Amino acid sequence: MTNPKKKIWNGNVRDAALSILMEINDNQAYSNLLLNRTIKKYAIDPKDKGLLTELTYGSLQHRMTLDYYLEPFVKGKLDAWVRELLRLSIYQIIYLTKIPPHAVVHEAVEIAKRRGHKGIAATVNGILRSVLRKGVRPLEDIKDDIERISIETSHPTWLINRWIEQYGKEEAWAMAHENNHPARMTARVNSLKSTVEDTLIALSKEGIDATKGEVVSESIQASSGSLANTEAYSNGLLTIQDESSMLPVLALDLKPDMKVLDMCAAPGGKTTFIAEKMNDKGEIYAHDLHEHKLALIESNAQRLGISSIKTKSGDSRELESIYEPSSFDRILVDAPCSGLGVIRRKPEIKYNKTEQDLDKLVGIQGQLLDTAYRLIKEDGIIVYSTCTVDYEENEGMVRKFLDKHPDIELVPLDALSNHAPLAIKDDMLQVLPQHFGSDGFFVAAFRKR
Repeated sequence: MTNPKKKIWNGNVRDAALSILMEINDNQAYSNLLLNRTIKKYAIDPKDKGLLTELTYGSLQHRMTLDYYLEPFVKGKLDAWVRELLRLSIYQIIYLTKIPPHAVVHEAVEIAKRRGHKGIAATVNGILRSVLRKGVRPLEDIKDDIERISIETSHPTWLINRWIEQYGKEEAWAMAHENNHPARMTARVNSLKSTVEDTLIALSKEGIDATKGEVVSESIQASSGSLANTEAYSNGLLTIQDESSMLPVLALDLKPDMKVLDMCAAPGGKTTFIAEKMNDKGEIYAHDLHEHKLALIESNAQRLGISSIKTKSGDSRELESIYEPSSFDRILVDAPCSGLGVIRRKPEIKYNKTEQDLDKLVGIQGQLLDTAYRLIKEDGIIVYSTCTVDYEENEGMVRKFLDKHPDIELVPLDALSNHAPLAIKDDMLQVLPQHFGSDGFFVAAFRKR
């Protein structure tokens, strides 16, 4: 019998999607990394690449909804890979109208035969044909509001409750729905080498349909094609980056010849933007806990033609053993966080995270800020940012930091105030995914008096 967990590639996109979904379940791997690795490893045809991405993300994003649809048709226990195959199949039947349902069933049965045996194939066939014959139960059958939002958007109830408490039911519902929409393809133009206008012209010649971004002046959006596969990218004209992720660098209020510390730098998107805003003049020290990730920063800097960045690995909470107190003009603390703002890019986050995980991260975030406090010069600026939407990690962390250090004050985010549609409140910026189709992100800036 074929090992059902073994990665299979015989030209079958659904087999590949099933293997990715199983690895995510078994090893809590990140979907975006697995997708990229699978596409490269098997040199998947461009026409199949889109379907593989759709099947993987769609099945993950709607997992709880798919289980709700599947539950009435399952009698007894199913192996994990069989359940994943059924989710994958029901996703196609319900959400992908261009694929004939009978073709979905046929393909699922063939996969079940290859990975299992005739008995499993018969079970898969029976369940899926029952789904086609009877249809799935409506979500309106769920009478409890919170449970219905949870199942409808496929977010755990604890997360929905937490968001309702922090943002209200309307915003929580909108955010959960937005998380199930595909992320936009955005990039930042390298001002050291090009302008937005010239880069858009260069991309157009390569068949990429792109326009100016909505918020950050250096940003662009592409509606088709792959920016990473263009000559413009290879030649260092742009960096793949979400618009929200660019905002912390703007808040640093950078000038040439400053000494800047990026405490949690990999893969280097913000680090290289810092260099570009400083015209590659000054000293930029990029640190990350994992040494192997520094190569990403270095290779990106080389591609972009940047020479002002120095990298070093290690725990950034212990940087006082390397640098003198009060030695930096600017410090970016893009802190490790729950990642609840990037769920649409990594749908597995909403199933893998717990409230206890958030509590542990708050401690690390506070320690990083305390280190930054000791390393920043008087009148220097610390920018704290996360890619989460959680109050405790964001505004809650800011309040704790201010209470602990009376000589620290919030800096008005003047550099961001003219960027519609940013909603800055109490000198802090919380971007939610539904605000302008970007990642959820938080930004606050501090000055040491």
